[in-house]
Amino acid sequence: MILSIRMDQTENTTRNMAFIDGQNLHLGTKRDGWAIDHVRFRVYLKEKYEIIEAYYFLGFISDKEQRLYDLLKEAGFTLIHKEHLPTLRAAKKGNVDSDIIFEVMKKLVENEPVRKIFIISGDGDYKKLVDFLVSKELFGKILFPNKKSISSLYFNMGSELFDYLGETDIRAKIEYAHK
Repeated sequence: MILSIRMDQTENTTRNMAFIDGQNLHLGTKRDGWAIDHVRFRVYLKEKYEIIEAYYFLGFISDKEQRLYDLLKEAGFTLIHKEHLPTLRAAKKGNVDSDIIFEVMKKLVENEPVRKIFIISGDGDYKKLVDFLVSKELFGKILFPNKKSISSLYFNMGSELFDYLGETDIRAKIEYAHK
């Protein structure tokens, strides 16, 4: 059963937004031997961080993964795929870092009503974006998929600015339960 999340908002209401590096999230949890239940994860983001909009960035589009795309949409994520030429899709990895940075900056430049921005990744490519958002008081947190795959660029960041999704209490709320 897919849960429906009602996102009450008006055009002028500021809102929290999440930008998720899908490959980083998948590989980070897989490295620790578990997987995300996307429905439970979307509910967790809404309840814990009041995230109204959650953008899930994925690498290339593959017909084999259509079920995953449908499940992510049903769970309440907005999917954004990396653009690749059809002939190169199989040879490309996800690498959505610049797309995430662009989308965050686009929302700011276009004056979208943003309260806080959350990043889900351990990739160091977001460090300048995180620093900028912190300086503008627009940063919520960075949610690391695990403790092993965090860029050293984040080591001096205050603990109030991050959470580990693999922590026992968080993992219990968002882990996929194999049936």
